[in-house]
Amino acid sequence: MSTPSLFSRRGPSPAIPRGDVLSTVDTHGEAQSIVNRLAHAGYNVSNIAIVGRDLVTVERVTGRLTYARVALRGALNGAWFGLFFSLVLSLLSEPTTTFVMPAVVAIGAGMGVLITLALYSIRRRRQDFSSVQQVLASRYEVTVPSGTAGAAQRALAEAPRDKP
Repeated sequence: MSTPSLFSRRGPSPAIPRGDVLSTVDTHGEAQSIVNRLAHAGYNVSNIAIVGRDLVTVERVTGRLTYARVALRGALNGAWFGLFFSLVLSLLSEPTTTFVMPAVVAIGAGMGVLITLALYSIRRRRQDFSSVQQVLASRYEVTVPSGTAGAAQRALAEAPRDKP
C-alpha cells in the first residue's frame, strides 16, 4: 500500500472515490496488479482508486505471554533505546566518552525490563497473549473516473499479464 509523500502538495481526498468500477477482486495484490498493468499499457493511472469494501478487523494470536517473554522484549527495547541514546551522547560530547556506550545500553536494557515487567504485572489477567491486528477487506474495487471505463478496459486487454 502506498502512502502520500511528506512533501506532496496534494493530499488524499477524504471522500470515497466516485466513478466506474473497472474490476472487483478478492485481494489487494490483485487490485495492484490491475493498476500496474494499466500503467504499463500507458493508461493515465493518476485518478484510479483501489477501494476496499466490507472491512473487518482480524486479530491473530501469536503466542502466550510469560514473564520471561515480557522481560526479554523489555530488555531488547531498552537496549535499542540505550544504544540510540549513547550514540547521540557520543556525537554531542568528547570522543573519550564513547567507552560508556556499553554501560548506557545495559542501563537501558535494565530499565526496559523493569518497566515492561511492572506494566505486565498490572494488566496480566486482562491479556495473557500477544497478538497482531489487521484491517482487511472482503473485496477490492478498482475505480476509474466516470466515462473512462471503456478506455481502461481496452488498455487492460492490451497490457501483458503480471507474472506471479
